[in-house]
Parts: sequence; structure tokens; C-alpha cells
Amino acid sequence: MPTTAGIAYIVAMTLLFALWIYGAVSLYFDVRHRFLPQFISWLRERRSERRQLV
Repeated sequence: MPTTAGIAYIVAMTLLFALWIYGAVSLYFDVRHRFLPQFISWLRERRSERRQLV
């Protein structure tokens, strides 16, 4: 028979793992939909400025 402390430990670890996964997925979507488009537009702008100088 599992003890109360054992059940509490399993619940706590499951909760922490779920929060960790949520953070990882949120980071992935932030990078993909916020930072990556800004980085690509910055690169395009930089390349166009470089072509204008030549």
C-alpha cells in the first residue's frame, strides 16, 4: 500500500514535469512565431542595406 508521502511525491513530480513541459512548449512557440520572424526581417534589412552600399 503506497504511503501518503509517496503519493504526494508522485503528484508533486507530475505537476513539476507538466509545468516544465508547458514552459518548453511556450518557449518553442515564442521563438518560432515572435523571435524568428523578427530575426529574418532583420537579416533581409541588413542584406538590402549591404546591396545599396555596393
